[in-house]
Amino acid sequence: MIYRSLSAKYINMPTIIFLYQLITSAGLPIIELLLRWRTIMGKEEAVRIEERRGVASLYRPQGPLIWIHAASLGEAQSVLIFIERLIHERPSLNILVTTGTVTSASLMKERLPKQAFHQFVPVDRLTWVRRFLNYWKPDLAIWVESELWPNLLLETSSRKINMVLLNGRISARSYSMWNKFSKLAHRLLSTFTIVLTQDDLSAERFRTLGAKNIIISGNLKTSASPLPANASSLLEIQDLTGDRPLWLAASTHASEEIIIGQAHNIIRRKIPNLLTIIAPRHPQRSKQITKSLKEEGLVIARRDLAEKITENTDIYLVDRTGELGLFYRITKIAFIGGSLIKHGGQNLHEAALLRCVVIHGPHMNNFQQIADSLSLAGASLVVNSTEKLAASVEALLTNPKNTDKMAEIAAETVKLDDSVLEQVMFSLSPLLELVESVEQ
Repeated sequence: MIYRSLSAKYINMPTIIFLYQLITSAGLPIIELLLRWRTIMGKEEAVRIEERRGVASLYRPQGPLIWIHAASLGEAQSVLIFIERLIHERPSLNILVTTGTVTSASLMKERLPKQAFHQFVPVDRLTWVRRFLNYWKPDLAIWVESELWPNLLLETSSRKINMVLLNGRISARSYSMWNKFSKLAHRLLSTFTIVLTQDDLSAERFRTLGAKNIIISGNLKTSASPLPANASSLLEIQDLTGDRPLWLAASTHASEEIIIGQAHNIIRRKIPNLLTIIAPRHPQRSKQITKSLKEEGLVIARRDLAEKITENTDIYLVDRTGELGLFYRITKIAFIGGSLIKHGGQNLHEAALLRCVVIHGPHMNNFQQIADSLSLAGASLVVNSTEKLAASVEALLTNPKNTDKMAEIAAETVKLDDSVLEQVMFSLSPLLELVESVEQ
């Protein structure tokens, strides 16, 4: 009760940082247990776990190096177009990309261009952070969106390394939290040389919290090219699904798959040969998902196990990463997960760009701007229950002309906007030129 009565606004700033560093240092046994548990749960790669302790698994290349940190899969996908442009325009640069999830690491392995390479970000423990920075010696650090680790930020800043916050976004919930720690927020945000935000609202929130040199560049996701798809895999999956009516539930989270399964059971009363495709956000949950769906009386085929789609298959579980581009291309109907629960939704842009009518739940605060745009254009549907989801999918499946029209509107609404990437490159050009001038 005493702790709750104390506002962090009145706690001395060095004290907050000291306590954080003390906890993250003294908490080593707990951190090690957490890493072990995450490895067992498939949330860490055992063969690369030392990277989480700041130990590099690759040699540092000669020449200037830019370090880009993208927390997880969504941020990593959004920054790929920026990395490709960087390397194309400035081939002397080396790009180190760090992320904190297995799924994002898998994506980086598949899609990073030459001169760019991936490492897991070190856990925010000062000893490990210093080990990481001592080895890689980045000439410029770019953080994507909103994940701010105090030790990483402050230690990088203390080495006089220019830092950029790219595609910055701050939700109402995060803004409220940081306001309670306004001095800490000001200290962390002041480490950035430039803050490039997605929209006016995020810019104002960052400004209030203490960020300087803010530029509203727009959402980098709108500059992203359509997700790729392997041509032979596309032909194969089209052959397997045939002319069965189908729909996709993409980037689903825990508890949403059961809703999808129940909706499938409702829809197939009128469309008995329905095929539902589920691509969970975290494929390592596939065993749990399969078990819960089988309890609903559904027949499951898992892609990662190469199980074939038969006429009896109800659910095709895509328990791999990096294949959404394939499955968005074989359907016109895509439910986007993380939206029936209070997660804030997942990326709608990717589905809409590949001509899918988007269905999502009420919780889209992480992608509110694009959700509003699609809704206003009449290219999306919002549902808040199993029954409404089933009714929406059924209506789209039984009225293909209207579905085709909505899908075209969706693609037009989110068509590529190169201006965002141009603004980003222009804003960063002085810092990039400075990096290129560095002699190793």
